Amino acid sequence: MFTPRARTLALAALPVAVLLGTAAFAPLPFTLAQPGTTANVLGDDHGTPVISIKGTPTRSTEGELRMTTIVATGPEADVGIRDVVDSWFRADRAVMPRDSVYPTGGSEKEIERHNLDDMAKSQDAAVDAALNYLGRKPGSVDVTLHLADIGGPSAGLFFALGIVDKLDGDGSGGDLTGGRIVAGTGTIDADGDVGAVGGVSLKTQAARRDGATVFLVPKAECSEAKAELPEGLRLIPVTTLKGAVDSLRALDRGGKVPGC
Repeated sequence: MFTPRARTLALAALPVAVLLGTAAFAPLPFTLAQPGTTANVLGDDHGTPVISIKGTPTRSTEGELRMTTIVATGPEADVGIRDVVDSWFRADRAVMPRDSVYPTGGSEKEIERHNLDDMAKSQDAAVDAALNYLGRKPGSVDVTLHLADIGGPSAGLFFALGIVDKLDGDGSGGDLTGGRIVAGTGTIDADGDVGAVGGVSLKTQAARRDGATVFLVPKAECSEAKAELPEGLRLIPVTTLKGAVDSLRALDRGGKVPGC
């Protein structure tokens, strides 16, 4: 993902005026994005627990693990040059190539189905990753994940962390969060590897807005996360589920915690 910035070019006034006059009325191949909602995976979503576990004892948790989102204009929305220029100069907006946000093409309904399918696959991977980390066989417990109206794979890491917290906490009777509001983002696979997601600078703003003081970010996206980092939000880079758990434990115990 990238965020283009305005650059002033010394060009002949007449050709520029003609180009701008034409572009002002023509839709551009961009999508505009802004900070979206966050959701505590340790809590409820519309009255239903985000994480439900049956077949084994679970523990009560304190603190929050908040997955983060961005809100983007739809694939069929007309984005004009005035919208783009306005967003260039705002820290809470981003301009992205449309095909980087909607790479599959298709109609809005088709893309929505694709995103929901990605979410379902991400949830399955998160369950496997958490159980593998805890040394439990997949299928040894019944885990149900529920988060309505949110698509895509970027909540994978936080689903996995939530499962680990509900089953094992920090491994010593405490919470992974240490009672904090911890936010972040990242895909995950069954082996526990964390992947990049895009839109990180907007997600840090959503996290701080909703009270987070710590943000777990895929290591490859540290630079982007630092670009518009809100005051009072600490970045912790992660590459694996184990690394994320280890960092949260170290944070609570005053140990060495990696930074971007």
